[in-house]
Amino acid sequence: MEAAFAEAARRFAITPAGPPAWGWQGCTLGRRAGDRWLRVASGKGTRPPERRQGEGAAGAEELVPADVPRPRLHGTHGWAAGGYVYEAELADCITTPVVSPHRCDIAEDPRLPEQWWADLRRGFDVLAKASGGRTTVRDSWAAAAFPYFLGIPAPETLERTTGHGDLQWANLTGHPLVILDWERWGRVPVGFDAGTLHAASLGVPVIAAKVRDVFSDVLGTGAGRVGELCALAEMLQAVARGFYPHLASALADRAEELTGTRPPQAPSPELPSTS
Repeated sequence: MEAAFAEAARRFAITPAGPPAWGWQGCTLGRRAGDRWLRVASGKGTRPPERRQGEGAAGAEELVPADVPRPRLHGTHGWAAGGYVYEAELADCITTPVVSPHRCDIAEDPRLPEQWWADLRRGFDVLAKASGGRTTVRDSWAAAAFPYFLGIPAPETLERTTGHGDLQWANLTGHPLVILDWERWGRVPVGFDAGTLHAASLGVPVIAAKVRDVFSDVLGTGAGRVGELCALAEMLQAVARGFYPHLASALADRAEELTGTRPPQAPSPELPSTS
């Protein structure tokens, strides 16, 4: 990753400085370069990453309205080397710290001002009206995940809107608000973003209640309830894979509150085939 990061800096003709910021399982690495931030992501493969138009950070730069608070993207490079593929992005450097730098959830009240919540809701509403890129949370995944992780039948259809796809506390700065990491943005189930943020807030009941209040008109609908259940199923799958063990009980409690059914203990994190 360090060699790939040096290659990305060479391709952008920049000189990063400051401490490195490692991401999930060492698969991403970022550093500041003046008023820019260079981030490199890696994965196994032999061909350079290819994206359809409108996907990822480049798609967000193209399609997401400028008044949604996010870093502006200034360029991308993708290449393959040594059995890995790399994708580098050069974006604005955001100096406001994220709410939760080391985990997706929170353990204490971040004491965000009302203006922050108003900005979050406004960004959510503006984004919903944009043309989306990829489809996030596939119908086929939900068809298998609902009975497997929630113990209930899957919905016949998922009503969709344009959303962020990973709206949790590691991707939100404090005041002023900036929404980070646009890798999964696109067409998401209605209520999925609000449900994801609510799930990541369950450890602090006052903030979970605030999320429910701010997004009450979304989470209170039938479609919004299904979208929140998608978020809970995804988080419970992550728990089955060994992540967020401290959230397991709270996630199951919330799912049972919404469905009346206690989620089963998944024997494996991998879903059975839906074919």
